[in-house]
Amino acid sequence: MNSRLPPLSQLRAFEAAAHHLNFKRAAEALSVTPAAISHQVRALEAHLGMPLFERQPRQLVLTPAGQHLYPVLQDGFAAFARAIATITSANAQHIVTLSVTPAFAAHWLIPRLSSFNAQHPDINLRLHASEVAVDLSRSDVDLAVRYGSGPYPECETLELCKDVFAAVAAPTLMADGMTAPDNARLIHVDWHRPHPDLPIWADWFRTAGRTAPSAGPGLNFSDESHAIQAAMAGQGVALLSLSLVDEAIARGALKVLAGPQLAGPSYHLLAAPERSAPAGIVARWLRSAFASAASLSAQAPVPISRRR
Repeated sequence: MNSRLPPLSQLRAFEAAAHHLNFKRAAEALSVTPAAISHQVRALEAHLGMPLFERQPRQLVLTPAGQHLYPVLQDGFAAFARAIATITSANAQHIVTLSVTPAFAAHWLIPRLSSFNAQHPDINLRLHASEVAVDLSRSDVDLAVRYGSGPYPECETLELCKDVFAAVAAPTLMADGMTAPDNARLIHVDWHRPHPDLPIWADWFRTAGRTAPSAGPGLNFSDESHAIQAAMAGQGVALLSLSLVDEAIARGALKVLAGPQLAGPSYHLLAAPERSAPAGIVARWLRSAFASAASLSAQAPVPISRRR
């Protein structure tokens, strides 16, 4: 017998064929063709200088040599699988998947990621950005930031902050003498999931004690991010979440107009029932980041009543 070890592909093909006693089923298990399994097994037999199967018309039967080799290989491949699972599991403990909306990811989270990465360089934070809420109990998502009061069954839930909406515009519009949205082009957001506590322009004008302008050449967006970008481009005045535009306001890309600031829904942090230690670190960082975010409102937000 040749003492040199045969190729791993030949040993794997034989182990699968010995397990199933059928080349076709072994091929399906390894996602190859039956001919490939047969070729690898014959190459192994040639390498060893002895048959490993008796090829009978309707079945394979292990020879004494095959019976001796099969359990050794079976244990060996099982040991390989356990070792790989151990090292990949250890690495996966440092991966945290966070589910957020695209607008929250673009305008709140990404501007703060450099701070997170500096504090926790060993954690790989993966963002799942979608308008579709993910079921944390049935997915690999560890944490989620959700907007509104839920309900959020089978999750640990913590309120991060109550949102505030204000009229904002680009400095270029205000430089032209515009100080209020009464005669300006209004930017509207068509919310994916309408919520009774999401303010609209009618709420703002009613709270301000003003008459809302008749329908004019406004701008409507189905994506909140596009409304924010349109406002920063000076295309009109938008009623936007201060949580999402605080970074734009801080760098002077947007300014808050005089007038009421309206309370919106709350942001909540959701955690999977069994979260990892790194997920707990991300959760604490999110809480801290929300808590330390400077308030851009000089007045208390005005609660809005439920719309009819």
